[in-house]
Amino acid sequence: MAKKRKNELFEWVKALLGALAIVFIVRTFIFSPIVVDGESMNPTLVDAERMLVTKIGEPERFDIVVFHAPDGRDYIKRVIGLPGDKIHYKDDVLYINGKAYEEPYLTPFKEKLNGDVLTYPFTLEDTAVGSKTVPKDHLFVMGDNRRDSRDSREIGAVHYDKIIGTTNIVFYPFEEIKIIKTP
Repeated sequence: MAKKRKNELFEWVKALLGALAIVFIVRTFIFSPIVVDGESMNPTLVDAERMLVTKIGEPERFDIVVFHAPDGRDYIKRVIGLPGDKIHYKDDVLYINGKAYEEPYLTPFKEKLNGDVLTYPFTLEDTAVGSKTVPKDHLFVMGDNRRDSRDSREIGAVHYDKIIGTTNIVFYPFEEIKIIKTP
C-alpha cells in the first residue's frame, strides 16, 4: 500500500513539474502578459488594460511592440519606422521615405481635437535619433497619444535586442476584450 502511494505521489510531482516547465517555456519564448501603464497609447489602448505579448516573429510597420526602455521600464508603442526609413511629419501627416501614410488608428483622437494638430511637425534629425534614417537594427516607435508619449522622438530609436515582442490582444477587462488590427 505504501509503495502505491509513493508511486502516485511521484506521478503527481512529475505532472506538476511538467506543467511548470510548459508554463516556463510558453512565458519565456512564446507569450507573456503585460499591463498597459499610462495614457501614451490612447485611444487604442487604455491604462490598466492587460494584453498578451507574442515573442515570435519580427515587428512590422504599425505593429504595437513592447520593449525595454532606457529608464528600466517596459514601454508599449507603435512601430512607425523600420531600419533605413526616412521619417517626417508635416501638417499632421506621416511621411515615410517621401510617401504619405494614413494612420486610421489616430482618427478617433484627431476628431476630438476639432482640427487641431495631433502630431507636431518633425524630421528624424529633430528627434533623439539625430540621423536622416532609422539606424540599422533599430525601430522608430511612437505612442498613439502623440501629445503625451515618451517615444523615439525623446528616447531615440529602439534596438531590436530591446524588443520583447508584439501585442494586439487585449484580454482584460473582459468587457474590453479585443484584437487590435494594424492598417
